[in-house]
Parts: sequence; structure tokens; C-alpha cells
Amino acid sequence: MGGFLWTVSAAILFANASSAQKAPEIRFDATTPRQRQIELAESAAPAEVSKRATIYVLVAHGYEKARQGSNGFSCLVTRQYVTTMEPECFDAEGSQTTLLTRLRTEELRAEGKSEEAIAADIEAGYKSGKFKAPRKPGIVYMMSSENYVFDPESKRIVHFPGHLMFYAPYMTPQDLGYEKEAPLPYLVHPGAPDTLMIVVPQSSSGSRSKPSSGDHDKH
Repeated sequence: MGGFLWTVSAAILFANASSAQKAPEIRFDATTPRQRQIELAESAAPAEVSKRATIYVLVAHGYEKARQGSNGFSCLVTRQYVTTMEPECFDAEGSQTTLLTRLRTEELRAEGKSEEAIAADIEAGYKSGKFKAPRKPGIVYMMSSENYVFDPESKRIVHFPGHLMFYAPYMTPQDLGYEKEAPLPYLVHPGAPDTLMIVVPQSSSGSRSKPSSGDHDKH
């Protein structure tokens, strides 16, 4: 009997250890210190932009405004999934449109909604007119060195270099002349109201990091 109990206990411990090993790494959530959140948010854009931007931080009930800006930009750390960490700075147009869906996403997560329910809520919001696509060209800075995004090809979180994103509502690879995927320029969430076109700036050496067909598949 004692041997049986030991075997059961060992099995439980092994199962718990396995679960712990498989637990996804959470790089950013509402427990991340406020100052750290502000620093990450500001790292998304050039200092001249981010120091005058409105800053949002993530708290238990969703995002709250930590600082009111003066240039129309809004900086915060967004998450496609709870395991990603994506410092972004939206310009004035994005702050009035796309940003609202990011705020809503974390509000619903705080309420315990599933990712499927959140996606459905955002989609319904666009259809009802609650959310709107950007109405003119604009930029989202994502220049932080601490971008961790989801790669659907490898099904894992990967580090992604600093880059710029430009609004391209509803754009598809076909609009760019491709039959299927658009490798250059790369489109995030093609065919949707919040489609973005990614540009990765060249380094001082002239080299440029190129997104794979799966990298940075967010929103």
C-alpha cells in the first residue's frame, strides 16, 4: 500500500512538474510595475515623439491613462495574446480609431472573456460602427528592442526587431500584385479594418531584417 501511495504521489509530482514546464512565459501583464510599463511604452517611438505622447498602463480592470500627452500620439504595451509584449505608439489618427480596439481587448480580458469572445466583440464593433478603420494614412511606431510577437508558422513567441507600421485598411496581397501572401511589404491582418503595412528600417550597416511570412501576425 505504501509503495502504491508513493507511486501515485510521484506521478502527481511529475504531472505538476510537466505542467509547470509547459506553462507559457508571461512577459507583461497588469502586475508589471507601472514605471516599467511607462518605459516600455516610451521605447516604442523616438524620444521626441514619446516624451510628449499620452501613456497608457495596464491595470487590473484594463488600461488606464498614466499621462496626458500634447502631440496626439498614444503609447502603450499591447498584447495580441497574453504571452506577447508589443510596445506601440499610435499617431493621432490611430489614437482615435485602432487604439480603441486595443483598449477594449484588455478590458474584456480583465472581465475573464475568452480570446474567441474578444475577437467576436471587436468584429461586431467594427460592423456596428463602434470602431472605425483609420480614415487617412498614418503611422504606428514599434521601434522598441523588446518586441515579442506571435509567429503562426512556428506557433511560438519570437523576438521581432524595431519597425514602423502604416495604416492600410482592408489591403490584401492582391492589392499589392501578389497571388497569395505579400512578403514585401508585409501586411499585418490583411483584408481587415486594422490592416498594417510593416517596414523594417535598415541598420547603420545597411542590412535589413526581413519579416518571414509568419512573423508579426498580430491583431
